[in-house]
Amino acid sequence: MAEMVGKALANRDIVALYSSPLERAQETAAPIAQTFDLPIQTDDRLIEAENVFQGMVIGSMFRTPGNYRHLWNPRRPSWGEPYIQVVRRMRSMIDDARAGARGHEVVLVSHQLPIWIIRLAAEGRRLTHDPRRRQCELASLTSFTFEGDRLTSVGYSEPAGALIKPPKLLKPVKRR
Repeated sequence: MAEMVGKALANRDIVALYSSPLERAQETAAPIAQTFDLPIQTDDRLIEAENVFQGMVIGSMFRTPGNYRHLWNPRRPSWGEPYIQVVRRMRSMIDDARAGARGHEVVLVSHQLPIWIIRLAAEGRRLTHDPRRRQCELASLTSFTFEGDRLTSVGYSEPAGALIKPPKLLKPVKRR
């Protein structure tokens, strides 16, 4: 999947590559680094949001009564790092990366929640959301385009999408 992302970016004007220090982000960044012959610069601002549900499947956390004590405030969120804090650190990272590569492109490799939260903030949408409805698949690209210091558009693509989503069948297959 990461190799497909590297190929999808191959003709871009990418001059810097930053990644979360977590292993899976580093693995995603590696083919991009190879494509552009760039070092992977790690930055803690790109790390996954800290929360008590780390490693759990989203649906299962709601089925466990012991978890309810963490779900009392979806705006903070009461189970981990506040969304506004995620916005601040991601915005800071984006601003620093843009300043260092003015006039060119930069790739930031992060994780689903921080990417989705900064996108919601950039689009002026509420940060409170249903995690099952995020548009942020594995190895997807969320792009922020700037003219000077003004954000002009937010884009989204899934270069490896065919590997994630199973093809839909016209009719369900019944086994006898």
